[in-house]
Amino acid sequence: MDWLQLVALALIQGLTEFLPISSSAHLILPSQVFGWPDQGLAFDVAVHVGTLAAVVLVFRHQVVDILRGWFGQFAGSGALAARQTPASRLGWMVLLATLPAVIAGALFNDLIETSLRSSLVIAITTLGFGLLLWWADVRGVRRRDLTTLTFKAALIVGLFQALALIPGTSRSGITITAALLLGFDRLSSAHFSFLLSIPLILAAGTLKGLELAQSGSDAAIHDVVLGAVLSFVAALVCIKLFLAALERIGMWPFVVYRLVLGTALLLLWMA
Repeated sequence: MDWLQLVALALIQGLTEFLPISSSAHLILPSQVFGWPDQGLAFDVAVHVGTLAAVVLVFRHQVVDILRGWFGQFAGSGALAARQTPASRLGWMVLLATLPAVIAGALFNDLIETSLRSSLVIAITTLGFGLLLWWADVRGVRRRDLTTLTFKAALIVGLFQALALIPGTSRSGITITAALLLGFDRLSSAHFSFLLSIPLILAAGTLKGLELAQSGSDAAIHDVVLGAVLSFVAALVCIKLFLAALERIGMWPFVVYRLVLGTALLLLWMA
């Protein structure tokens, strides 16, 4: 990669991983316009590590509480349910909501890789799920927070998250959409979406890392390190600004952006 491609892709990954605007749409558009080659597996692993580090850093206190509560419930005697805490229950809900995407990925990964990565598919999903996000934000009652999260609600959000395997959907966008439709406020919807990103990014990074270990790589170490650092900084800034402004601005700027981007991809496909 040249420096332009390296910097652009790292920043795109860091920013779009957590904003409801679809990372796949942003990665395909510049690659097709500029004719960039594939960035390689090592770079993919690096930017995944960067974004994972950012979200864990932002939610470090909640992550520590969840891990402490979840593992702590297995210590001592008595019924497991009696040793559960709000943090351990949230941990179970994160795991439950992660399962549909893991199962769907295992079952349909080949189909997705071979048939659903076209500009047309990404354009349609960018537009369609963008409008669904707008509908959820407008129609949602926004009266619930994470203290009212149930296993049923977590599973529903997880089923929606499995749709993010379709390129152009946006993992954060579809999970926030689901939470809004269930009546959660914007901030709680985003918090749960970001917590769900941790096991999925960790799983994706691990799988890519194992693949990299088997196949090897001739990527330059400075490219890999720079990619990780840039994606980390971009994701960190993105998460903080997004959470700070979310209640004030709502979802409409992201919906408008998705409509413009989806239209551009559609025009690109037609051309």
